[in-house]
Amino acid sequence: MKLTADLEKKFNDQITLEFEASIVYRQLAIEVDCADLPGMAAWLRHQADEEIVHANKFIDHVVDRENHPKIGAIAAPELNPDMTPLEVFRAALAHEQKVSESIRDLYRAAEAEGDLDSRPLLNWFLEEQIEEESTASEIISRIELVGDDGSGLLRLDAELGARPTQTTENNEG
Repeated sequence: MKLTADLEKKFNDQITLEFEASIVYRQLAIEVDCADLPGMAAWLRHQADEEIVHANKFIDHVVDRENHPKIGAIAAPELNPDMTPLEVFRAALAHEQKVSESIRDLYRAAEAEGDLDSRPLLNWFLEEQIEEESTASEIISRIELVGDDGSGLLRLDAELGARPTQTTENNEG
């Protein structure tokens, strides 16, 4: 069943936001890479790739519904070039919260239009966003815990750098 024009626009806005999230994560990765924290940079690059997978899930849904996905304009993020790791992960959490609210708005719009076919996808994203926010919050708490302890920060950096990598293709169920 084809999406209404209004829902198509809202899905396209979400696609754009997912690509924006990827760019935000890429820029945050640059910031910690410049601070010689390659593990955190690798973790953030992985998050950037995951956001592309998310965009692809929305694109596939729109195509499958016989609509036309369209990526909107994306501005480069404005960040302080001297961000601390704590500030970097707080920025990541803030962006995840923005994405979460956007998905909730999309869910409410789909519900208002009686679009039952979008429920499985949107339910998956609601659960995913809980995980994304929780993970970012945990990293923030751990950075706050180690504070100015360089060895603690390097240990966390190494741990985050050990995250397995994946492709940006939508190969998740």
